[in-house]
Amino acid sequence: MRWRCRSRQSCQDDGLDTDRSTVEIVPLGGLREFGMNMMLISCEGTSILVDAGVLFPEPELLGVDLVIPDLSHLDTLPAPVAALVLTHGHEDHIGGVPYVASRFDGPIYGTPLTLALVEPKLDEHGMAEVKRRLVRVDVRRPFEVGPFSIECLRVTHSMPDCVALAIHTPAGTIVHTGDFKIDQTPIDRQPVDLHRFAELGQRGVLALFADSTNVDRRGVTGSETDVVDAFEEIFTSTVGKVVVATFGSSIYRMQLLVNLAARFDRKVAFVGRGVVENSQIAAELGHLTVPDGLQIRDSDVRHHPPSKVLCITTGSQGEPLAALSRIAIDDHRHIGLAPDDVVVFSARPIPGNEKAIGRVMNHLAHRGADVVYEGLKHVHVSGHASEEELKLMLSLVRPKFFIPIHGEYRQLARHARVARHVLGDTTTVVVAQNGDRLSLGPDRAEIVGRATTGRVLIDGARTGEVADEVLRDRRHLAGDGLVVPVLAINRQSGMLEGVPEVVTRGFIVDDRTEAVLQGTASMLAEIVDGARVEERTDIGLMKERVRGELQRAIKRRSGRRPLVLPVIMEI
Repeated sequence: MRWRCRSRQSCQDDGLDTDRSTVEIVPLGGLREFGMNMMLISCEGTSILVDAGVLFPEPELLGVDLVIPDLSHLDTLPAPVAALVLTHGHEDHIGGVPYVASRFDGPIYGTPLTLALVEPKLDEHGMAEVKRRLVRVDVRRPFEVGPFSIECLRVTHSMPDCVALAIHTPAGTIVHTGDFKIDQTPIDRQPVDLHRFAELGQRGVLALFADSTNVDRRGVTGSETDVVDAFEEIFTSTVGKVVVATFGSSIYRMQLLVNLAARFDRKVAFVGRGVVENSQIAAELGHLTVPDGLQIRDSDVRHHPPSKVLCITTGSQGEPLAALSRIAIDDHRHIGLAPDDVVVFSARPIPGNEKAIGRVMNHLAHRGADVVYEGLKHVHVSGHASEEELKLMLSLVRPKFFIPIHGEYRQLARHARVARHVLGDTTTVVVAQNGDRLSLGPDRAEIVGRATTGRVLIDGARTGEVADEVLRDRRHLAGDGLVVPVLAINRQSGMLEGVPEVVTRGFIVDDRTEAVLQGTASMLAEIVDGARVEERTDIGLMKERVRGELQRAIKRRSGRRPLVLPVIMEI
């Protein structure tokens, strides 16, 4: 007979049970990549998801707004997912909630701030009814889902209300750190629950899944308060406006800046949808305190002396539609820049965004503003644990099995080496990848197969998925342009009427391509004449014949491969 958790306390106290029950873990995203974090945990016929994140697209994914994990594996489960558990409110952990929530009917667990950040996403997707399934959790107060007893543990990160998970299962306890660092002086005075991690380690932890983002950084990650000195210097020396660009979810950074604005007698304006919405949510929940009379609207900035204004804005990653990008090109309705103003990038560049950020910085410099970023002053601190903090977590938890998560392969591999150095032969390290079916038992951890995984490209908040052929066409358009041959064919005889025309967009015309285009009309006539009567009277067949032969001719004569889109009219 298979052993089950008899109660919350018995499940926690038993630690590693001698029963042969197993737990299957399938990472659907977040391994060997940054973002798109999602993990499926199954035991005794019950499955839960940990996090539902998105990945922001690389530049070559043209027209794609978001990337989410392939969720098709969820359709193969013997029963629908029972619950979704969220560790914190960053996009790479909650951005995919609307896409997952439609696939199951169970509760969505999270801390108050995390769920408050999820609610607007559900509203945007027309899923207001799902908000009834949002369930708030408290730290150190376990809740049960089937055979799982799940306990949230306080951790520090770059925003409030972040938790790690201790998932007590029939096979043993699994610890999932979420994103974390060990901040000894957190702004909200809510430190990491190191005592509970140590207690779990003493009782016995089956497996630890730990954040690997900053494992290649020596030492420890600084506290959020470490940036105060640099900002004090900026506030003291700036005679114009201070404009700070940061992530919309950086509530701690907002609070620090608000505190400094009050000290230096500056009004605070939140500029940009992300910081406006998130600051309101954080203030309602008590995570952001703005003294009465300190905050002004962005439309009121012009009515105050520049030396008395602080603007906190979106756009730290060079997003073209963000507030800072519009300010940089003097296209914002209310905020302009002058030579005495200082613009601070208080965020770490996401890999791939460097060019966009540099472009915005150049525009800001052209406006005469002084641009400050991490390379010049210590205006940003990471929210992820560095090597020594990861060593401490390993030493406290001392798991039987260790699986590094959240990072590219080089981070996972380095974290594995760190774990072997800290724990030696007492811990078995498994470096997995998305889709691996990891079977965990009291005495074993092995990859027993593969699940269907991959990426789903999303174009727009509600327009749906981007198929491979759509992305291929977009790349063709971006790389070699568009060629549109226009033909008129007699409906009865199938013969060509008039002279075919060719319209091009984004197609480079040089000596070689011009010669090709000049001969296109006769080439199209030959294609029509060479077709059988049945083809000429079937528009679908004729379009495909024209497309294929014209594309091959252009490729052969010019070396280019534009997207060919025939237009055939029957007259």
